[in-house]
Amino acid sequence: MTEALKRDFQLCEEIGRGRFGVVYKCVSPLSGEYFAVKSIEKGRVAGDSLDSQCLFNEPKILSLVAPHPNVIQLHHLYEDDSHLHMVLDLCPPSRDLYRRIADEGAIGEAEAKLIMAQLMDTVSHIHQMRVVHRDIKPDNILFDSKNSVKLTDFGSAEVLKEGEATLRGVVGTPYYVAPEVLVGKEYCEKVDVWSAGVVLYIMLAGFPPFYGETAVEIFEAVLRGNLRFPAGVFQSVSPAAKDLLRRMLCKDVSRRFTAEQVLSKYRVSLIISFFIFLKNKILVKCLV
Repeated sequence: MTEALKRDFQLCEEIGRGRFGVVYKCVSPLSGEYFAVKSIEKGRVAGDSLDSQCLFNEPKILSLVAPHPNVIQLHHLYEDDSHLHMVLDLCPPSRDLYRRIADEGAIGEAEAKLIMAQLMDTVSHIHQMRVVHRDIKPDNILFDSKNSVKLTDFGSAEVLKEGEATLRGVVGTPYYVAPEVLVGKEYCEKVDVWSAGVVLYIMLAGFPPFYGETAVEIFEAVLRGNLRFPAGVFQSVSPAAKDLLRRMLCKDVSRRFTAEQVLSKYRVSLIISFFIFLKNKILVKCLV
């Protein structure tokens, strides 16, 4: 750890570990406030130009898209010869969407819409800043102590250059990557809308829309794009939610919704869902 980091923060326990480094809980002795510090070992990415680019891109992009209430905030950045340390918002380590679905199964439509409203507002915001996340998935959707969404892991993100509207490069996670990425075409920010559509489907169903036992099988299923709504699982899901999924998981990029279109078309529906969710919460408390 750098001396500057040790001077400003007291490191606590390890709360996560990834391919390139470790995440620790830390506390500021001055304010008493807790944060997460993501410590990345430079040596692990030295031989890979793409990984190295991701390493240095993330803090720059986090600074570019800040501030936003649903984007993980970069508070401080420290660097020495061997490590890059990012001091970030602290979210409870067990509170990400992936673990929640794995532990509890599918999420009710009203609450799923609340999560999606925050996610899509975030995606719309970063797209306005010409940033494409390229790896939206439940693992990268965290919840803070107030249960608000925090989109994290901008390591695969890229900024659209001035005058350009597309990117290249196969980036993403098998279940969530858009078909145009897989076939090697140039692609736009709507790849994030596809990924968010997969997230919404998984929240409502408890399983992905395009399934395979291997990465190759998953990619083949994504390329076929055969979107189905099994009656036993989707019988309680509204026609509006199914229509939203069709528009987000549309292979024809020109017809696929933008993040702003998702928000605009379903803003009233999201407000209604919010009041239904609150009503159910109040009812449960009264019964208890």
